[in-house]
Parts: sequence; structure tokens; C-alpha cells
Amino acid sequence: MKLFFKMLLPVIIIFVLVSIVVFTAGSVWTKYNVDGTVLMGANILFLAISIVVFIIQYAALNNPNPNVFIRSVMSGMMIKMFTTVLAVLAYVVLVGPTYNKKAVFISLFIYLLYLAAEVGAILKENRSKNVENKS
Repeated sequence: MKLFFKMLLPVIIIFVLVSIVVFTAGSVWTKYNVDGTVLMGANILFLAISIVVFIIQYAALNNPNPNVFIRSVMSGMMIKMFTTVLAVLAYVVLVGPTYNKKAVFISLFIYLLYLAAEVGAILKENRSKNVENKS
């Protein structure tokens, strides 16, 4: 379980940093007509998805078949991508033509931050596991 939290630490750091930026830059968001609520919602959504994907990938790390790990990384990216697309579509449909395009694009940048942190953490852990197995 300690390993799981170690792997999740970069994602939690990104969540905290993005939350701080969203909350402290409220006047900047208003000045540039960016909806901070959408950004915070996206941040929470990406944290939740990352936790789910890490659970899948953590289980795959313990499988002796290396293909299982590769499939879990690929499926994790697909889960994040499809959930993000569904969330954007739901937001656009619910809000209508007045949806905030700038907030959606910034949210997609936040998605890339989470994706990079997730893949970096899981690959680092896989490398260290491979080094331990060779010893």
C-alpha cells in the first residue's frame, strides 16, 4: 500500500498546485473571462480518474506477464481520454452555446499535466521493479 501512495504522490502534488493556482488567480480568471469553477471541476475529475487508473496499473505491476502492464497503461490513457471527452461534451450540452471555451482548453492542458505525471510515476516504478527482479 505504501508503494501505491508513493506512485500517487506526483498526481496529488499536481492537484494541490493546480488548486492553488485556480483559487489564488480568481481575478485573473475573471479578467480573461475564464470560468474557475470549470477548471476546479476538471482538476477534481482528473484526480479521481487518476486514482482509478493507478489502482488498475498497481494491480498490473504485480502480474508476471509484462503485457498486462502495457495493456493497463494503454487502457488507463483510454479511460482518461474518453472520460475527458464525455465530460467536455456533457458540459457543452448542459451549458449550451455559452460554454467557456478558454476554460475547456486550459482544462485540457491540465489533463496533459496529469497524464505526464501518471505515466512518469508508473514507468519509474516499473523500472525500479525490473531492477529489483534482475538482482
